[in-house]
Amino acid sequence: MRTKTIFIIIFTAILTVFLMINTDEVEFDFIFVKKDISKLIVVGVFTLIGFILGYWAAKPKTVVSTYDSLDEGSDNTDHRNTLSKEDKDYIS
Repeated sequence: MRTKTIFIIIFTAILTVFLMINTDEVEFDFIFVKKDISKLIVVGVFTLIGFILGYWAAKPKTVVSTYDSLDEGSDNTDHRNTLSKEDKDYIS
């Protein structure tokens, strides 16, 4: 197994044990309401939100890798036709 997989398994096991230990209810003070909620739910929801935000932040960005669609109104010439054979071979 890869290191990343082992880390995910260990982290999930520790998180599960932590959530199961903290099942008692505590009073949470929301802005206008005080409510008794299980620590399990609060920690679980915020852990899930953290994973989603972490995935969203680390997601690879889309990169344009070709110049096939040049702006039609620009004065730029089509540089693809001015490349030498060696340059075209290097690019592809």
